[in-house]
Amino acid sequence: MASRSGIDANITNRLGADQQILFFAVKAEFDTDTIRLWTGIDDITVDGETYTGAGSLLGVGDIEDTMEVKSTNCTFTLSGMDKTVLDLALSEDIQNRKITMLMGYLSGGGNVSAGEIVLFSGRMTNLTISDDTNGMTVAINAENRLVDLNRPCNLRYTQQSQQIISSGDTGFKYVMAIQDKPVEWGKPTNTGTGGGGGNRYDSTSGTNQPVKIR
Repeated sequence: MASRSGIDANITNRLGADQQILFFAVKAEFDTDTIRLWTGIDDITVDGETYTGAGSLLGVGDIEDTMEVKSTNCTFTLSGMDKTVLDLALSEDIQNRKITMLMGYLSGGGNVSAGEIVLFSGRMTNLTISDDTNGMTVAINAENRLVDLNRPCNLRYTQQSQQIISSGDTGFKYVMAIQDKPVEWGKPTNTGTGGGGGNRYDSTSGTNQPVKIR
């Protein structure tokens, strides 16, 4: 695992340490707000972003690691949520919104991260809310970003589609005009009158030779 792409030197050093303190952090990007939680207490800063401690209230399902190029699912749960999370769960459109989970190491036993790696990156598919005697729980199901390989691309090689990717680009401006345009490649053309003829390219001599029309 130490040779895996994306693991920095801090993580590599931690892998060989005798004692390690792991933590997990989840970042869910909604349209109006971004929720950042981690499995510790109080706040922690990761890549300049503040994650709120959720302790054991934040749960993560099994993550499948496979050699195959395929999409895998993951489930995130949050129990005893506050009003902010509940409002997002009830009002936000979560379909295809990005969610990321990090695994990191704590440094010095405090809320200081010594390094992190991305364990899961995907998009939210659905959200369920359950309420029982133990309280209310939100469960978010997500699919790995590789699921995009199974989705058809709706973009075409047209000017309209190109504007979605790069507004103002005119690279496909004349696609519609030339798609049905006949191209008469190598056909002789009449350039003279009477018994004259056109020219034909001679590959042996590399020149245009006159064509006699009878």
